[in-house]
Amino acid sequence: MKSLSVWTVVGVVVVASSTGEVLLSSAMKSIGDLGLLRARKGMAAVIAAVFSERLFLPGVACMAVGFFSLLVALSWDDASFVAPASASLTLVLNAIMAKIFLHEAVDHRRWISALLVGVGVVLVAM
Repeated sequence: MKSLSVWTVVGVVVVASSTGEVLLSSAMKSIGDLGLLRARKGMAAVIAAVFSERLFLPGVACMAVGFFSLLVALSWDDASFVAPASASLTLVLNAIMAKIFLHEAVDHRRWISALLVGVGVVLVAM
């Protein structure tokens, strides 16, 4: 069985990465079509729109926390456990957070796959 410290860092990876992805998705949805903005106003307008969006920088910060936590977890345990566990649990949390915070339609196939992924993580951890 994996140690509590490894599971804690994997948990930080999962929560930080999922939070960052939801924040970035929300930011990009509020900005709109970047290609259209670039075509109308140029690349400087795209950069200004992205960096002035209030959820963008917190999203990037969360993604950075997730990345550096992943590096810590990889230094503490085998990549054959850390990489699949963090990636698959992130998928599960992304589906939950997308449903709750982004009001996305998450169909039954995605819920079933999230459940199977969770079972797979438990089997790998044993």
